[in-house]
Amino acid sequence: MPEASLIENTPFPQTQQSLARDLRRLGVARRMTLLVHSSLNRIGWVSGGPVAVVQALMDTLTEEGTLVMPTHSGDYSNPENWSNPPVPQEWVKTIKETMPAFNPIYTPTREMGRIVDCFRTFPGVLRSNHPTVSFAAWGRHKRMVTGTHGFSYSLGVQSPLGKLYALNGWILLMGVSYAKNTSFHLAEYRLNMRKRTMCEAPVLEEGKRVWKAYEDIDYNSDEFEAMGEDFEKACDVKKGYIGLAASRLFSQKEAVDYAMKWLGDRTG
Repeated sequence: MPEASLIENTPFPQTQQSLARDLRRLGVARRMTLLVHSSLNRIGWVSGGPVAVVQALMDTLTEEGTLVMPTHSGDYSNPENWSNPPVPQEWVKTIKETMPAFNPIYTPTREMGRIVDCFRTFPGVLRSNHPTVSFAAWGRHKRMVTGTHGFSYSLGVQSPLGKLYALNGWILLMGVSYAKNTSFHLAEYRLNMRKRTMCEAPVLEEGKRVWKAYEDIDYNSDEFEAMGEDFEKACDVKKGYIGLAASRLFSQKEAVDYAMKWLGDRTG
């Protein structure tokens, strides 16, 4: 949304302080381990933009808590499979030969939003070393969440999502729908319901760039919106507003467990 329209549709400026109040009112609390999916435009015009949003989250959780965001880079993958947009087949060889290796410090995210891109550069934030579906974390459990993120089965039990599950983490959807709730993928892995697939990405191994092949599952988010709507009817979901953004706060463990039952019932 253009900034002029954002200003026109925001009755008063959102601030770091007002957003922190909204977060606490919704139920976000200090010491919480929190995975955030967000849309800056949905919040309204914010004094300080994404920096103020990140600082409000940090102020609320404090360093005794843990703030986590997905920092995915979907373009660090096999160009033969790109579809949004695709590239000409004759480009594939050149791309594979020249694409820089993933680096958790400076590789940008792709289509993750301004809040995420701001957060990943904050002092003290760590980013996991997965070329396609990395996560960034700050606070008490940041090393546990981001460490040893293996390439294979990238959103499974040993991934940052699995570590959040072990920590009894929470999920905040801030201005986005259940379609963005990456944690539902963890249920697909735990059910062992998807077919295996081979993935590729440019990475560093022993200081050298290599085009790495690794195994994963063909995970699918097409049903996440319907699943989320049913989850909300059956489980405890706190609803409110962060700025102007309709938001939801809920237990990640409850969401994953519900998704396992929901998917299991439909796959027999």
